[in-house]
Amino acid sequence: MQQPDRYASYSSLRFNRPAERVLEVVMAGKEGRLPTTDHVMHRELAEVWRDIDADPDVAAVILRGEGKGFSAGGDFSLVESMAGDFNALTRVWKEARDLVYNVINCSKPIVSAMHGPAVGAGLVAGLLADISIAAKTARIIDGHTRLGVAAGDHAAIIWPLLCGMAKAKYHLLLCEPVSGEEAERIGLVSLCVDEADLFPKALEVAQRLAAGSPTAIRWSKYALNNWLRQAGPTFDASLALEMLGFNGPDLREGVASHREKRPPDFAKTVPL
Repeated sequence: MQQPDRYASYSSLRFNRPAERVLEVVMAGKEGRLPTTDHVMHRELAEVWRDIDADPDVAAVILRGEGKGFSAGGDFSLVESMAGDFNALTRVWKEARDLVYNVINCSKPIVSAMHGPAVGAGLVAGLLADISIAAKTARIIDGHTRLGVAAGDHAAIIWPLLCGMAKAKYHLLLCEPVSGEEAERIGLVSLCVDEADLFPKALEVAQRLAAGSPTAIRWSKYALNNWLRQAGPTFDASLALEMLGFNGPDLREGVASHREKRPPDFAKTVPL
């Protein structure tokens, strides 16, 4: 009897099999817009890596965004629900934690293909991927402090390891964008290519991984990711502090400034 498709229940992610034993995961945008992390996509991005890990027909994964960019960050409805609902806040906190650890613990090698804006939960998986490939036109931004919350998600666990503490603090504290070319130069991503070559290169890398020794590649990934597991307490603290900020006045000003398309005025809020 034919087994049901293990990915059939996903609605915000699309799945293709572009080559033998290679699974493509596409973060879908609505009505031609950039992929935006709403309640559904946030949950599915956290869960999908467990299904991939258990899929015997997958030996390598490609993660990409649909349309004009890789990911556009969190939907404001998600952000505002966290600010006003303790249950929503704790649910998203758990999903954000699971997203990071599930990517790290997924035994299958992951290749990310980032173009255009790369922000938010999509960026978490994009930079934690085993091989991260950015188009020259990619614009990588960790926008947490601009929103008025600590740089949680993946930032503290991976940026200092990839590009060093000085560069990590510069980009994370100031929300300074990183182009694809600059990201490769400072070691934030594995490779940078022309946008037209992005998916072909990601597919080539994924096929090479899929054709390699499964035990050698997966066990090497497991051992290397112990560097990230050692940073687990740092990540856990950063994520908890980010969640704490969702109940603060800076978050309200950050959201208002985004909606009103103006710079935030954090001087309005109560200082520590």
